[in-house]
Amino acid sequence: MSITPLMPVYPRCGFRPVRGDHCHLIGEDGRRCLDFASGIAVNLLGHSHDGLIGAIQRQAATLMHVSNLYGSPQGEHLAQRLVDLTFADTVFFTNSGAEAVECAIKTIRAYHQSAGNGHKYEIITFKNAFHGRTMATISASNQDKMHKGFMPLLPGFKYVDFDDLAGAKAAIGPNTAGFLVEPIQGEGGIRPASDEFMHGLRALADEHDLLLALDEVQCGVGRAGTLYAYEQYGIEPDVLATAKGIGGGFPMGACLATEKAARGMVIGTHGSTYGGNPLAMAAGEAVLDAVANEEFMAEVRAKGERLRSRIEQFIGNYPNLFELVRGRGLMIGLKMKFETREFVAHLRDNHNLLTVAAGDQTVRVIPPLVIDDSHIDEFMDKLSAGAASFQPPEAA
Repeated sequence: MSITPLMPVYPRCGFRPVRGDHCHLIGEDGRRCLDFASGIAVNLLGHSHDGLIGAIQRQAATLMHVSNLYGSPQGEHLAQRLVDLTFADTVFFTNSGAEAVECAIKTIRAYHQSAGNGHKYEIITFKNAFHGRTMATISASNQDKMHKGFMPLLPGFKYVDFDDLAGAKAAIGPNTAGFLVEPIQGEGGIRPASDEFMHGLRALADEHDLLLALDEVQCGVGRAGTLYAYEQYGIEPDVLATAKGIGGGFPMGACLATEKAARGMVIGTHGSTYGGNPLAMAAGEAVLDAVANEEFMAEVRAKGERLRSRIEQFIGNYPNLFELVRGRGLMIGLKMKFETREFVAHLRDNHNLLTVAAGDQTVRVIPPLVIDDSHIDEFMDKLSAGAASFQPPEAA
C-alpha cells in the first residue's frame, strides 16, 4: 500500500515529540524544543502541570465516561462555574472547537426558528476567519483552501471584511439570524478587532433582534489576558464557543449561551456521545482552578507585555524580515515581509524553537501561560539566532 497508516492530511515535520517538560517538548531523538506553539494554543498550563495531571489521573481511576442519558454532577458543577465566571446562563459541553462552533450555529438558527421565524437562518461571518473543519464551519469561513474538494458548501453564510462595521450593517437582510466572529482572529494572523467594531456588532444585534456569537476557541481561557477576550471590549455576547485551552491538552470544548439565546435548544435538538464526560470535566475543573483568578490573569498580561515589548525592540534590527507585532496577552503575532512557513520551519529545525504559521504572513507566538522570564529570554535568544541565520525568499 502507498498510503500511510495515518491519513496523509497533515504535512508533518521531522520533529516527533514523545515527552513534555513544563514549557519544552522532547523528541524521540532526544532533541529539546522550547514550545511557544502550545499545541496551537491548547497546552496553556504547559506539559507537566501537577494540578491538571493529578485531576485527570484521579478521575480516570474513578469514572471516565457515562452516557448523557444520566445525570451529570461533574458536568453540572463545571457548567455552574462557567456560568458564574461569564455572561452565560447555560453550557453545552463538546469534544472540540469545531463542535462548539457547530453548537453556536445551531443555537443562532434555533433561536429564530423556535419562534416561528424559519426565514431567519443566515449568519454573517468575517473574511479570513477560521471556525473549524466540519462542513458547517468551513462553510462559515471564506477560505478557498478549506473549501477545495468539499463543494458544495452549506448555504446560509454571508462573508464580510473583518473589522468592517459598515459592511456588516449593509449585509443585514430579511434572512439574517446573527453574527459569528472571532474577537481576535487566530489563523487569520492574530488580528484583534477594534472596540468600535465589537460595540457596533453588539448594537446591530440588539437593534435587529440578532444573536452575536463569538468564536473564542483560540483567544479564550486566558490566552488574551482575560478569561475571555470579550471582557476587554466591554460587551457581552449571546453565544460563545470555547475549546483549546479549556482542557489544557485534554480534548474538550463548550458552547456558552444566555437563557434567551438558548430558547430553541430544548430536549432532542442537540447531543454528543462524549461531550461533558467525567474525565473531560475533571480536566476543565483543573484548568479553571489554575487560571480563573485575577492574579493569574494579571501575570499573563504582564508577561505578554514583556514578551511583546522585547519582540518589538528586536524586529527593528531586521527590517528585511519583520513588519510589526500585534495581539493581546500571550497571543502574539509577528507579521513578516513574506509567507512565514519557511521561517517557522527554520526556527524549529535549526534553533529548537516551536511557533506556528498563520495567515497574513504572520508567525503565531502562543506559549503556555505559565512561562517565566527564563523562557522569554530563551525565546528571544532563539529568535535572534534564527533571524540572523535565515535567508529570506527574496535573497534566495
